[in-house]
Amino acid sequence: MLRRVSILILTMLAVAGGAAVASGPKSLPLGDGKISAGPRAGYIFSCGMGGGGRGGAFADGPWIHGSTFDPSAKTSVQGSVSWPAHRLTVTVAGGAVHVTTNDLPSHATGVFPIASGDPAYLYDRNPNSIRAQTFDVSLPLGPKAAASPSCLPGGPIGVLLSGAYLFDGLDAMGRDAVAHEVQDRCAGHPQQGGAYHYHDLSPCIDSGPAGRHSSLVGYALDGYPIYGPLGDGGKTLTNADLDACHGTTGPVILRGKKVTIYHYVATAEYPYTLGCFHGTPVHAGGVVGGPPPPPPPG
Repeated sequence: MLRRVSILILTMLAVAGGAAVASGPKSLPLGDGKISAGPRAGYIFSCGMGGGGRGGAFADGPWIHGSTFDPSAKTSVQGSVSWPAHRLTVTVAGGAVHVTTNDLPSHATGVFPIASGDPAYLYDRNPNSIRAQTFDVSLPLGPKAAASPSCLPGGPIGVLLSGAYLFDGLDAMGRDAVAHEVQDRCAGHPQQGGAYHYHDLSPCIDSGPAGRHSSLVGYALDGYPIYGPLGDGGKTLTNADLDACHGTTGPVILRGKKVTIYHYVATAEYPYTLGCFHGTPVHAGGVVGGPPPPPPPG
């Protein structure tokens, strides 16, 4: 019997302007160079091994200081664009969690392409426009650990409960995307095909109140859930608390029940969400973790 899981998304108030975000840590280590050929805590096990692509920020912002950066001083893409066509459904049936989204977020975004008058244009000239995508996957209801962890291929590695894609923490050149690239105030931006995505947990997604375990914020493509940064008793989790894939096993609230399960944790520090796949990822759009193809012209 089909059981529809009601997903309540906290829609943020429209945010205009490109001022720096005032909350959060003042200094974090850059993740540059922390790419590995296998599972390693605090690193990203990347199928691409170092990027080598083009795009992203062309100049370091003043929030980067040698081997660290100050997220609270980072500029963001200006503007406030709503997406009334946003669509996300999560259903449970037949031993699977079915996730369908058009990748348009429930919250407002910045204006893309980045305008020449936007302060972000001094560092990042993202020329891409946000476009609806087609994403429909069936994730295992009871995900199992793979015989060995697998690499992250770039493109979507999960979906957050805003309906938008989650990518890993790397930009096209294999750098720390959160530090170098300029996203909007919800920590998102589009790639070449128009797929809006995050590289870490968006501040526009509710992960629950302080002082208690964070709530569910999304699903990885191997079926394991993703939670916010607070563990038991509201403790802020760091890389030292997590395994090579940036996860841990412990009690969480999932689909209204308290269960003990492996889950990923979205933290403030690199690699931010997943370091590798703990389970076996499904194919998305014909490519494991890859973005769906853009719609045909016209």
